Amino acid sequence: MNDMSGLIGSITWAHPPTAVLFDLDGTLADTAGDLGGALNHLRVARGLEPLPLETLRPYASAGARGLIGVGLNVHPGDAEFEALRVAFLAAYDRCLSDTTALFDGVAELLDELESRGLKWGVMTNKPHRFTVPVMRGLQLDTRSGTTISGDTTAHPKPHPLPLLTAAQELGVAPTTVLYVGDDLRDIQAARAAGMPSAAAGWGYIGHNGEVASWGADVIAAHPLDLLRCLG
Repeated sequence: MNDMSGLIGSITWAHPPTAVLFDLDGTLADTAGDLGGALNHLRVARGLEPLPLETLRPYASAGARGLIGVGLNVHPGDAEFEALRVAFLAAYDRCLSDTTALFDGVAELLDELESRGLKWGVMTNKPHRFTVPVMRGLQLDTRSGTTISGDTTAHPKPHPLPLLTAAQELGVAPTTVLYVGDDLRDIQAARAAGMPSAAAGWGYIGHNGEVASWGADVIAAHPLDLLRCLG
């Protein structure tokens, strides 16, 4: 999904790392097929041709906002947006796990984290009603040490509260947690929470600027590359 290879950047840990938190869409799991399918349902209902998945994939981590924007040119604040958002979520509810799967290397990464005694969890802006069945479908619901959704706390990313809540639930200090995500908001949230951050170069990067400009501590081309910055 990009041309990067290996790990760019480094992390100097003041204290040994204790945990890794992951964004869900575009980081742990490839959900673009199901999210794109929901958007294309709206397009077909309007008499429009479906868009190819590769056109929609870079916007998948931006959820309804990004996909409705690129697929229908309707944006938050536009008169139509809220009705389309509701319709999009209803369509997505019907296809949550049709094609969703872990990215290559993620299963091995999680196994290795657990073998090292490192905790891990998920912090996503995805609403709770979708996060739970997706995690269950991926068979991660009973393994994740914490799962924080976009509506679990009073503020979603890029606010730091969800990440701080996740660290609290894991019982670890934020400064010892690596947060991994494929969206600028992930890196902004990590910085605000005082967490080291990694940009998931294998994810849906592409709709909100050059990844090198986000300020992530490291950029990883493959999930297993993250092991190199965990000591």
